[in-house]
Amino acid sequence: MTRHLAAWLLAGVVPCAGAALPPLPAGIVDPAQGASVSGISSGGYMAVQLHFAHAETFTLGVGVVAGGPLGCAEGDVAKALGRCMAHEQPIPVEALVQRARSAAQQGQLAPLSQVGAGRVYLFGGTRDETVRPGVMNDLRAFYRAFVPAERLRERRDVPAGHSFVTEDFGPTCAAESANFMNDCDVDLAGELLGHLVGSGQARPPRPRVEGTPAAQAFDQRAFVTGHGLATEGRVFIPADCSREKPCGLHVALHGCRQSLGAIGSDFVDHAGFNRWAASNRLVVLYPQTESSSPGNPRGCWDWWGHDDARYATRQGPQLRAVMAMVHRLQGAPADAPVAACTTASNWTHYWADRATTDGFGGVRAAGSGESLGWWWQTTTLREWPAGEFRRGSCD
Repeated sequence: MTRHLAAWLLAGVVPCAGAALPPLPAGIVDPAQGASVSGISSGGYMAVQLHFAHAETFTLGVGVVAGGPLGCAEGDVAKALGRCMAHEQPIPVEALVQRARSAAQQGQLAPLSQVGAGRVYLFGGTRDETVRPGVMNDLRAFYRAFVPAERLRERRDVPAGHSFVTEDFGPTCAAESANFMNDCDVDLAGELLGHLVGSGQARPPRPRVEGTPAAQAFDQRAFVTGHGLATEGRVFIPADCSREKPCGLHVALHGCRQSLGAIGSDFVDHAGFNRWAASNRLVVLYPQTESSSPGNPRGCWDWWGHDDARYATRQGPQLRAVMAMVHRLQGAPADAPVAACTTASNWTHYWADRATTDGFGGVRAAGSGESLGWWWQTTTLREWPAGEFRRGSCD
């Protein structure tokens, strides 16, 4: 509902502003220690995209829970729902491998030698009817084209559905789970981190810490406006990580309908990563999506192009936003903002709250007050920071 329509229906009612979110800390992660990334479902697909696009950063590798090969959907939601989830048709693994090689040669992905230097951990429940076992088989075949067999580990024997399994959180393993987390007496987070961060061990080197503090909130608007990313993200920081004593990094990506807005902090606080991170000096970054209608009502990460056609390359807006967060934690120079960008008539901008009007046909950008001309003209507006619009171009 736009503010104009709301004003007609709810005259005089003004929403209260929420409390300001703290910034993401800078310089508490040591790039020399390497980083890893993991995700479930759409987050699993996104983890693969981050790994291939930025293997020079994610040198330790990737963990994928219920995901598939890079570029599986080829920008087509029908393929995403069909072959890439239900596995109704074969996934053209060899063609996707060749496409990845071509994209890497064109600089759209990281050099594939860097992908092959990391480790890969794959997990799929035997009862998963959302991302079926055949998809995980194809993901294994896809990664085997780039990563030596000894660096790839699989866990495919747990009778779980479409969920991130834990040792002690969620309903029983066979039950339906509203938050896509099940207690299967399996420490998936520990096994995943052990393979990636612990150099192939069954668990990370140091014992886990029980009763860890909750992850901290931070303001994602410092890195992105729009593009399906939420206002708030979370980050877990062990007590002894600081600019003077920086730590390693793991990025954990939730799945569809698993963000803070959908299930609260269940995934962030109970997936199991933080208990191992506390004793192994790992910062855990939990970027967050939000639901948007009609393109992304379930708050999925962009793995089929619902936000941008470049979703699976270095230029993908969501990938750039997550990497901007990673670079902030590493203390690197600030990345260019990933701004929301819309081309429309000035009248459309006005009704979408991106512009104001003087009542005589003249239109100005909301926030900046920049003149956009007459209401019938067409303008491209970039939003940065949130709520401030200016003329620009879509990058």
